[in-house]
Amino acid sequence: MLKKKNSMTVPEFKKKFKNTGKKLVVVTAYDALFTKIVEQAGIEAILVGDSLGVVVQGKPNTLSVTMEDMLYHTRLVAQSAEHSLVIGDMPFMSYQVSVEEAVRNAGKFLQAGAGAIKLEGGSQVFDRVKAMTRFGIPVMAHIGMTPQSVNQYGGYKVRGKEKDQAQEMIEDAKALEAAGAFSLILEAVPASLAQTITKEISIPTIGIGAGPHCDGQVLVLYDLLGLFDDFLPKFVKPYAHLKADALQALRRYKEEVECGKFPTDSESYH
Repeated sequence: MLKKKNSMTVPEFKKKFKNTGKKLVVVTAYDALFTKIVEQAGIEAILVGDSLGVVVQGKPNTLSVTMEDMLYHTRLVAQSAEHSLVIGDMPFMSYQVSVEEAVRNAGKFLQAGAGAIKLEGGSQVFDRVKAMTRFGIPVMAHIGMTPQSVNQYGGYKVRGKEKDQAQEMIEDAKALEAAGAFSLILEAVPASLAQTITKEISIPTIGIGAGPHCDGQVLVLYDLLGLFDDFLPKFVKPYAHLKADALQALRRYKEEVECGKFPTDSESYH
């Protein structure tokens, strides 16, 4: 897919937001309508996250999200995005089995219109990241609390509190940079550790529950808009309360239909 006019590229992403004093803002989006709204807000990077399994599909975690799910939503976002860098999130078991399968599936995201892909894991995905970048597939890496490993961790928990675990994450970050990743998401890690990692590597770090010292931040769109409140992590700050607004509107609509106040003459054809 040809680069759209004025769209953010991976090299611009790396250059613009590392050690420049400007913070990168990333949000998730899963459909055309919200993609357009996100771009109108001036946000330059959109993650089509496998979080859609929870906030869109209503599942308890992201583990059952499929490649078909992710490619469908990636196409919706990519076709609507005019300026943002679109990053497709590789779902569980789309890259774990083999390097060959990982590269093949990553390529499908670019064919669907994404400008890059994201995958979870540290040194264990080094060979995947290296192979993808060798074949021209830009990779955003993701360490810390990785939701696809929720069963291994025994729930959604902060990672990197213990010294040996923190050191392992620092080593993972360096390994992922060496493998060719263009940026790194740090999820649910102590702020001091995120600051150390940000200083230790030359690619941008994107925090989600990782404190203020990262090069940028990412949040799930439904969380920050106050649409999803089944589970609200400590690091989420709702900037709106759209669920409450939607409930109020729907209740008013229901009441007016039942009472005969809608539609009126002005909403009727003559």
